[in-house]
Formats: sequence, C-alpha cells, structure tokens
Amino acid sequence: MKNKLALFFLALSLLASVTVSAQIRELERSTPEAEGVPSGAVIALMDSLMGLPKTDIHSVMVLRHGKVIAEIYPEPFAPEYRHTVFSCSKTFVGAAVGLAISENRLRLTDRVASFFPDQLPDSISANLAGMTVRNLLNMTSGIAPDWNMRNVRTDWIRGYLEKTVKTPGEHFDYDSMSSYILSAIVQKVTGMKVLDYLRIKLFEPMHITDISWEISPEGINTGGWGVYVQSESLAKFGQLLLNRGVWKGKQLLPAWWVDQMMAKQSDTGSFGYGYGYHMWICEYPGAVRIDGALGQYALIIPDKDMVVVITECTLIDGATQRRLVWNRLLPAVTGDQALTPGRDYKRLQKKQSSYRLSVVQGKANSSLAREYTGKSITLEPNKFGWQSLTLHFEQKGLIMTVMETSGATYDLLFGYKQWKKTSIEAYPPYSIEAKGHFNGIEGPFYVAGSYAWLSSSVLELKAHYVNWITALNLSFHFEGEHVQLTVKENYSSEAKIIEGRVL
Repeated sequence: MKNKLALFFLALSLLASVTVSAQIRELERSTPEAEGVPSGAVIALMDSLMGLPKTDIHSVMVLRHGKVIAEIYPEPFAPEYRHTVFSCSKTFVGAAVGLAISENRLRLTDRVASFFPDQLPDSISANLAGMTVRNLLNMTSGIAPDWNMRNVRTDWIRGYLEKTVKTPGEHFDYDSMSSYILSAIVQKVTGMKVLDYLRIKLFEPMHITDISWEISPEGINTGGWGVYVQSESLAKFGQLLLNRGVWKGKQLLPAWWVDQMMAKQSDTGSFGYGYGYHMWICEYPGAVRIDGALGQYALIIPDKDMVVVITECTLIDGATQRRLVWNRLLPAVTGDQALTPGRDYKRLQKKQSSYRLSVVQGKANSSLAREYTGKSITLEPNKFGWQSLTLHFEQKGLIMTVMETSGATYDLLFGYKQWKKTSIEAYPPYSIEAKGHFNGIEGPFYVAGSYAWLSSSVLELKAHYVNWITALNLSFHFEGEHVQLTVKENYSSEAKIIEGRVL
C-alpha cells in the first residue's frame, strides 16, 4: 500500500513538473561550435553580464540558426518562470496591428478618432482629427507622454484623446499610451483582446500558451506593457521576426509587415538610433530589438542569424548590456562553418549551471534572534500594504509571516547561504502603480529568500520574486521594542524607511 501511495504521489509530482515545464526546451538545442560560435566568446558575454553593477541577471539565451546554443538562469531563477517584460509588449502590439492590416480590418492611414466616437472631447482639433494609426506605431502622435494618467484615471482612452495634440508625424515621443490606444483599436476591429487575437494567429501555432497580459480598467490589454511570459517564448517571438514571419515553414506574420516593423520609421534624435513600428533600431548595423524597462531584451541580429534574449533588473543604461553583445560575442562569429569544441566548451557547460545571484553575507545567528522570534512587529502605514511582520528563526533558516492591511497573511522563507523558495498568491510589489494593474495576471508567485545577520542587531533579508521582476532588500534594525525597517526595491535607487514596534 505504501509503495502504491509513493508511486501515486510520484506520478502527481511528475505531472506537475511536466505542466510547469511545458513551454521550455521546445526550441532545438545545439552547441556553440556546431553553429560556428566559439564557446570562449559565449563565456566572455555571460561573465561580463553577471559582473555588471546594480544589475541582477535573470536569464540569458543565445540562439543561432534558430537553435539555442547557450542559456543561463542564475539561481534562484529557472527557465520555467514567467517574467514581466514591460515594453517588450509593444512589439507584440505591432505584430497584431500588422495582422489586422493584412486581413483588411485596418489601415495605416485610418484616423484614430474614427474608432472612438463616444470618447472624443467636445471640441476636436484638426491635429486630433488628423492623427493616424501610423502615428501611433512610430510614436509621432503629437501627444506629450503622460506616464501618470494610468495611475489616476480609469478612462484611459478618453484621457488620452483629451490631451493637447501637436502636429502628428513631426516629433518622436515614446509613449506607452500610444500602444494602449493601438491595443484598443485592434480590439475594436477584431472583436478580441490583442492577447486572444495573437493566440489564434501566432501563439498557438508557435506553442506559446503560458502567456498573460495585463488588462486595463476598460477591459483592454494594456498594450505598452503587461506581457508576462517565459524567456524561451520571447526567444521564439524574436526568431519569428528574424525569419520574416515564418515559423516551421508557415508564414504566420506577413514578411512585408516584419520588414516595416524592423525598418526605421522615426528619427529619434539623441534618443537612440531610430524607431520602427514598435521596435528599436540598434547601434549594431542591421540589428533591431524588442525592448522593455529595467533590461528586458530580444536582440535580433540578421547578419549573424542570431537572437539574444536578456531578462534582468538593472538600474544602469541598457546600452551597456548591448555593447557586451556587440563587442564580446559578435566579433567571434565570423562564419557558418562548424568549429571544433575544446576546453572552452567544457568550461561553458560547467558555468551555465553554476551562475548564482549573491546571497546575503553575514552570520547565521544573533543573540537577539531568540528575543524577537515569534513576536509581531506592527508597522506604520506603507506602500507595500504590510500591517505587521513576524519573524520565526530556525536552524539556518527564517520564516517571515506577512500580514497585509486586508487581513491576508502569507509566509516567506529565507535560507542562510542559500536560496529558499516558497509560493504565494499575494501580488508582488510593482514598479507600475496603475489602477487595477494586475487584472489579467494571476499567481502563484514564487519568492526566493536569503538572510544573514550583519551585526548583532541588524538583520538583512533578500527576497526575489523569481517569476516577476521584483526583488526586495529588507534591513531590520532592532532596538528594544522599536524596529526600523529599511526596504529597497531593485527597480528604485531610493530606500524606504518604515517604523515598527514589537508587540
């Protein structure tokens, strides 16, 4: 009977594993040398990326000739985890617009105002009347970006159309709300949200099923941000564009439209090297990129037949990461002829599985641990919605119980000199504070934790939300009944101080 139960639970665990991993390792794997790339150049790229300051690398994938030749997911990250990719979402919108145009549902010259007769201002300016779909695609709408509107309003379309409009087509202004309006237009002409439309046209044929997209208060995919997807799925999309819309012999996206997306459609001045239709032109000749905030990239490099995907959280200029690709990797790719693998290939095999984000450094215990274990720390009002925290100290481990102002509670696990993971349903902190911003995305969210005592009275915790973007550094300063909590978010250089009291 025991053996039967053991087999039953083993089968369940394997089923769960298969379900979670259904979207990974679907692209063909090869070796760098088999595809004409020296492993030493790949190592140089990976080591350089991992060594960047103010940066946590979450994943790197290198593809050549449509095959994955190298990939890393530094612990505690893993290939099965989805990732919020911010403005990479815009390129998915660009693809949806092209599909709608190819089906004669839409034209580049269509006037934006014509799609929203009930949401127009009382007085329609000539510039608003003249704004076209093309102006939204190449970020020349004439409307100055308002990044706060989504935080204070729920009627985003009306709010956008009420803005002052300068002459469309004259000036580049990068604006996520332009992408949102395109998402709304696609929904108008297809009767489906962009995500549902792309599922039919692209994602199901490419077997990209583990994907979500945030939904606005108006019931529309957010367009300019909000896609939640695995790194390999982002790599698939990059490969589709590199192949000019062909996937496994089928033309899923019109080649002429891919060409237009990847061609310079706007002069961005000092703000980059140009902009296509919801894609950026790169410094490297002929290369383009899918680009998202805090370092989310799919670099498409036609002359090398390569795609490089990077997901991370960084506070440094993303051009630094791209230069590492241009200068450390690409110069070594000189032809298509297979190379002989050697010592560097063996080094790469070991390195790919050994990269790890730094755990908190310090001591495993403190004389204060026994004094504060199990005691509730009541916090002053804070942006995280935490009402109280309770610390439970164990042998080289720590459990932190979070009680939110809503009354909901959950536990986070922290290991000493190791990452410990747990699953929670609570939404992680987010760099975007839009009303209803999490509609369309559901948990669970996985959190990896590390802890150490920096001194006898200072406890440091690190929590990585490994299937999101967020990481938090929490420093507890204990002084009798008074506890000062300093919280630093990985997407912000500013720390927040929260006062607390032990009950």
